[in-house]
Formats: sequence, C-alpha cells, structure tokens
Amino acid sequence: MMTKLRLIILSDLFGDRNSKWVKEYQEILEPKFEIQYYDVSELAGIHSTSLLESDIHNQFLNGGIDRAVTKLLQLETEKIVVLGFSIGGTIAWKASLQGLNSTHLFAVSSTRLRYEVEVPNCDVKLYFGEEDSNRPDLQWFFELNLIGEIMENHDHQLYKIKNIAFLVCDDIIKMV
Repeated sequence: MMTKLRLIILSDLFGDRNSKWVKEYQEILEPKFEIQYYDVSELAGIHSTSLLESDIHNQFLNGGIDRAVTKLLQLETEKIVVLGFSIGGTIAWKASLQGLNSTHLFAVSSTRLRYEVEVPNCDVKLYFGEEDSNRPDLQWFFELNLIGEIMENHDHQLYKIKNIAFLVCDDIIKMV
C-alpha cells in the first residue's frame, strides 16, 4: 500500500474555539492524506479563550505570527501539503518562505498575504470572498504571478461553508 502524503491544516484566528467547520475538510481529505491539524494560536503561544477577536489579532501581529512560523518549522521537517485558513494561510506562506518543505500551499481568506512581495517555492492556490474588503487586489495577483479564486457573494468567513469546503478539497485532491 502506498504511503499517504502528509497534509497539515492550519486553523484560523480562533483555532479550536470555533472549529466544527474544519471537520468538513478533514472528512473529505482523510482518505487521501495523513492529516495533522494545528491550532495556530497554540503554535503562536497565544491563550485566546477569553480574548476578543481584535486582541487575538493584535497578538498575532505583535510577534505571534513569527512564533507560530518558528514552531511550525520545528514540528514539520518532511515534505507536506498545506491548507491554511485566514491567518493560518499567512503563517503557512511565511513558513514556506523560510524553508517549510511544502509542495503545495492552499490558503483560504488569508487576507494578510496582500502585504507579501515574495512567493514560496511551491504550487500556490488562493481563495478569497469577493465581498472580503481586505483581500488582495488584482494588481497583487498580477505582480506575483499568482492565480486566485474569487468567490462571488462570499465574505471572509467563506471557508466555513460546506460547498466551499467541497470545492477547495476537490482542488487539493486534483492538484496534488
């Protein structure tokens, strides 16, 4: 029997606190991949249970992203496929630039990528909601030579919707 490829899932800002939707992705991808789920607030050393969203966000911006990247690089040394949601996709991107051995990077609603000017050395597929005001503009995609899928009538939380989970997982299975 062939060994399954390893796929890591990096949560959004809320991690385990609100992660029922992640199970949709895990159930679809489980037959094809060996899956490892990471709560990015744990990777970043942020205790988010009693914090407001804005406080959690600020902690990620003030060192949390860097701590999560460092921790991820320590934990994952083999070849992997990465699926990241919101800030999880940004962490995956930065870790991939710093040597994470990712063959494919799938990021959903990772709006902070709009500040990135360098692309990881792997296949990249990005998904954004058309109504997410923080998504990168078309010029950014053009300058970085990236393809993004802009989902009509969806906002930042699009990754929590079942048919989006099917679409993203279908792409992962086809592309990897």
